[in-house]
Amino acid sequence: MNLSADAWDERYTNNDIAWDLGEVSSPLKAYFDQLENKEIKILIPGGGNSHEAAYLFENGFKNIWVVDLSETAIGNIQKRIPEFPPSQLIQGDFFNMDDVFDLIIEQTFFCAINPNLRADYTTKMHHLLKSKGKLVGVLFNVPLNTNKPPFGGDKSEYLEYFKPFFIIKKMEACYNSFGNRKGRELFVILRSK
Repeated sequence: MNLSADAWDERYTNNDIAWDLGEVSSPLKAYFDQLENKEIKILIPGGGNSHEAAYLFENGFKNIWVVDLSETAIGNIQKRIPEFPPSQLIQGDFFNMDDVFDLIIEQTFFCAINPNLRADYTTKMHHLLKSKGKLVGVLFNVPLNTNKPPFGGDKSEYLEYFKPFFIIKKMEACYNSFGNRKGRELFVILRSK
């Protein structure tokens, strides 16, 4: 299982990105549409082609950062949205981030990293969020793969990771998942303790 920057970049270069919906995911779009404060600082880790960043940007949110290991993925965003500030597109490792954010968007990142890093993920998320900041997104609620991403899981496992650092505002089955993800995703709203 190779999850290096080169391996991820190769997947984007070869268009081996079956997880990419080609558009903003329905559960996140619904969440974004009810946000009123367009000044909040948002991070999208493991953002890939980041249709979520594009949607937010096109709807007046300008304080958005995307981080991804893949240079190709970051380049794809720059090509699609040339006016997106290049300084807010970071080709690098999420675990090396040190800024703080009001909102972090989870869209396939947690299930793409090595499961051995899940405890580190929750600790890092907690450190990257301002007090009472939110981690919002979707998690797969099925077992999936053991030897390559996406790695699945279930609500009871996720609660073990998140409860020490977050108040669980919502962790329930998505009612508006995209296509073949119906019945396979949890929508989460977690507030940093």
